[in-house]
Amino acid sequence: MLQAFDQLNWFLPLCLLLLGLVVGSFLNVVIYRLPLMMESRWRRDCCELLEVEQEKPEKPLGLATPNSHCPHCKAAIKPWQNIPVVSYLALGGKCANCGTGISWRYPAIETVTGLMTLVLAWHFSASPALLGAALFTWALIALTMIDVDHQLLPDDITLPLVWLGLLFNLGETYVSLQDAVIGAMAGYMILWSIYWLFKLLTGKEGMGYGDFKLLAALGAWLGWQILPVIILLSSLVGAVCGIALMVIKRRGKEIPIPFGPYLAAAGWIALLWGEDILSRYLGATGLG
Repeated sequence: MLQAFDQLNWFLPLCLLLLGLVVGSFLNVVIYRLPLMMESRWRRDCCELLEVEQEKPEKPLGLATPNSHCPHCKAAIKPWQNIPVVSYLALGGKCANCGTGISWRYPAIETVTGLMTLVLAWHFSASPALLGAALFTWALIALTMIDVDHQLLPDDITLPLVWLGLLFNLGETYVSLQDAVIGAMAGYMILWSIYWLFKLLTGKEGMGYGDFKLLAALGAWLGWQILPVIILLSSLVGAVCGIALMVIKRRGKEIPIPFGPYLAAAGWIALLWGEDILSRYLGATGLG
């Protein structure tokens, strides 16, 4: 079956594009609801610790329930109003019931997810590597947007991403299992060491523990050899974007900027072109 898909050069990219659009719609739910679910768990845990009775919400919030609805008028969103991108355009970017504007972010995330998934078709044949790359990409998109919104990289995504990377590399899908295990350990320890060095020198926290776990996940997927490329790329992009934000939005340097999106972007670039970047760098420096 995989060979048959490879022979239909147009079919696999089309399927990946449509799948990416659908997954992007689900990622919108994850990005919005997962932090709220985590906050609810934290509140419950705090109430149990303090022995305080907590008011129960009307409906437990989950990724599947309650059904999607307009945040303004609470009208349920019908299935034909939830078709990725198409429904947004058909409704003119407004709620069908009350006419309130719908954020452009929803179709944007769907489109980006679809296009990024489509790009994978040109780098991987129909294989376990393609499946893994898709899961890897979708997780990075969710982590990026949650970190942008809440400066939070949930363990619910980062930790399974570590184990998935090791699982796929049991069969050396991307790198050897040994390189993957060392990559996971090294990824965590590198940022952990930088965190504590920065804290000892300045008395401030330069990053969160979620960043350690995300780099560990990238190391588990791509191996320890690619970690310098990821760190350099993410630092470069982070510095450029940070300076741009301070200039354009006049944000003070004391306002924290999430590092997770830059790690995620660097990790995705490394997935597709990391070996080429590394070999060219080694060649240019005479180390290759």
